[in-house]
Amino acid sequence: MELEKLFAARQSTREYDSRQIDDETLKRICRLATYAPSAVNAQPYKMYAVSGEKAKKFAVNVQPYGRNVWADECAAFIVIQQLAPVEIRRGDNVISNAEFIANDVGILSAYIALAAESEGVQNCIIGLRDEKGIAEFLNLPQGTRFPLIIALGYKADGYPLREKQRRDFNETYTLIK
Repeated sequence: MELEKLFAARQSTREYDSRQIDDETLKRICRLATYAPSAVNAQPYKMYAVSGEKAKKFAVNVQPYGRNVWADECAAFIVIQQLAPVEIRRGDNVISNAEFIANDVGILSAYIALAAESEGVQNCIIGLRDEKGIAEFLNLPQGTRFPLIIALGYKADGYPLREKQRRDFNETYTLIK
């Protein structure tokens, strides 16, 4: 798919049909997302693909306060676990990625979303989540961070491609020479 068409097609989808996403497609989406750049190339995250019946049980973790009820319909979720910061030595300097982890996770989520769309899988990036519940679900220690979850599925028949509502380009761009 041409890049601009891919960008225009990707949107937050909140109504899915019942089709499942095969394991190879999930693996390919996550593999493509590993091309995302990260500070000091630390890649401070791990992805967990939750699908099938496990996805139905997982959905409650992105539905606090009765929100995101549509997540019950999702075929899969990609859970991003935030890893601990690292320090690397470059010559006499020690460089940490600690202050850039949130940026790195955000970039990874964009790569996941675009990789999914390129595979014909629609998605929605979710920030509202129950991290304690997710840690329990994944059998990981309490206190483990899961900053973003990507809901995945095939859009329901008739789900519209919405026109992008964006600020005027001149409000978002300035060329300085």
